[in-house]
Amino acid sequence: MTVPGRKPKPPLQVVREGNPGHRPVRETAKLPPAELIEPDWQSFFPDIKPGRKPRAPRGADEDQLREYQEEVAAWMRLRLAAEAAEAGRTATAREWARVVPQLVIGTGLGAVDRSVVVDYCVCVARLEWCEYRLSVEGLITMGQRGPCRNPLTTVASQYRTQLKAYIGELGLSPSARGRIPPPEGGDDDDDGDVFD
Repeated sequence: MTVPGRKPKPPLQVVREGNPGHRPVRETAKLPPAELIEPDWQSFFPDIKPGRKPRAPRGADEDQLREYQEEVAAWMRLRLAAEAAEAGRTATAREWARVVPQLVIGTGLGAVDRSVVVDYCVCVARLEWCEYRLSVEGLITMGQRGPCRNPLTTVASQYRTQLKAYIGELGLSPSARGRIPPPEGGDDDDDGDVFD
């Protein structure tokens, strides 16, 4: 059952932004510092070997030709899956290396948050692959009834929606970062401030 109203802010965010209503701030669970270990992306994107393309039968009848076409279609799907897995391993590793060090420093990301970051990296990789395939195949494909929208547009849209949720949870958007005020203290002389 969902609770009506606004989603409560995490206590750390309340402390950072201030508490004008002077409501009591609940203590959160204390998490020991732990290093985030990058997962083995091979388990998410396994190494697939499509093998050799099936050979066309010579002097085949209609049933053998239909069977050959089904084998070629299965081989093509396997080859695309192999390409997607290889691209996914590369993209997830690149995104992990780019984002995780920043999140550990900026938000105090801990080991318990690992699954969220892993899901975020996988989502980025899958979205990149969808966009690549859309560029290669085009937005319009031939369906059973003629030209139609490429089904990958729907898949990409779903991944983009999921990515938006991860970005909000992890604070990766400019608006989420803008809600975190700069550290207090330091030099009161702001002659070097670019906004003066």
